[in-house]
Amino acid sequence: MSDERIKDADPYRADLVARLDGADHHLLEEIMSTPQLDAVPLRRTLARRLTMAVAAAAVLAVAVTAATVAGREPVDGYTGALGVPEAGGPAVDGWQLDLKAAEDLPRLLIDEQGWKATSVYGFDQEDGSITFQSGDRGISMNWYAAEQYQSYYDDRLEVSRPEWTTMAGVEASVVTYSRNDFAAMRKPQDGTFVELRTQGGDWTRATFDELLAKVVKVDAETFLKSLPEEIVTPGDVRPQARKILADMPLPPSFDIASLDKGGANDPYQFGAFVAGRVACDWIAEYQRADKAGDKEAKKKAASALSTSHQWKVLHDMNAQGDYPEVLWELADKVADGDVPTWYRDGLGC
Repeated sequence: MSDERIKDADPYRADLVARLDGADHHLLEEIMSTPQLDAVPLRRTLARRLTMAVAAAAVLAVAVTAATVAGREPVDGYTGALGVPEAGGPAVDGWQLDLKAAEDLPRLLIDEQGWKATSVYGFDQEDGSITFQSGDRGISMNWYAAEQYQSYYDDRLEVSRPEWTTMAGVEASVVTYSRNDFAAMRKPQDGTFVELRTQGGDWTRATFDELLAKVVKVDAETFLKSLPEEIVTPGDVRPQARKILADMPLPPSFDIASLDKGGANDPYQFGAFVAGRVACDWIAEYQRADKAGDKEAKKKAASALSTSHQWKVLHDMNAQGDYPEVLWELADKVADGDVPTWYRDGLGC
């Protein structure tokens, strides 16, 4: 990978940090804090998520207050995804699937006109984030598994002395990073804990306290209806994935069911998730064929990767971030007979 691209992937550059939101800000917060946790398998590789951090998602402007929520249309039923009955059972429609996933989320919203969701990461997972924006003020709402609470709380003690308040009816500790940067960590409830942090804008402790008083917990249906239409939730995964896959040659081992664990993502992240899975499988097929001496299969895999230069989803994403460029660079190298050692990290395989 070129020095310039490595520089672009540096999460600590001030100009990039200023532009992070959603999963990107969530990831950087995890990196910068150092709770002592037991090692657990990551759902996504760090480099994949860093790539997404550099490739910031498009802003999706839609109001998300608890008082005024826009409806999301249920999608057609299908089988084989999360929460689906045993074989032979009825199909579960996308709306029911989303409701099931949303039941396990904190489901906190800002009950005030003017706040809009700009990105969403995570849905059927133990960790995730939603970023809200109102004018020049932003709020990142991150959630984590309850067992991590004490480690995160101890880490925040290094920031400032905590002051206690309530957030959506549960005790929360507030720390001060600077005169206009504050965070509130809500004690665990229903398996997760939530941390809100200011993100841009002219915040004061008074305005932050006013916002905390307007954070409410809502039911699963209200929460789902508050999400921007563009967000790909579990019930949307297969129909949306089929649209993306329409112009892609699929690897021999590819199974659309492998995409069911994608969580909820804005279009950029979902596009990277789907395109990356296809590219990873083709590279694996290339390596298998190379090792087996199967020249025909090896040539087919390299040719399939080369078609990525025509994949519509990557061209749609290209103005927003670097993921398409990374994938195209890898495809060109494979076409030249070289599989870089960093391809798994670059694509998130």
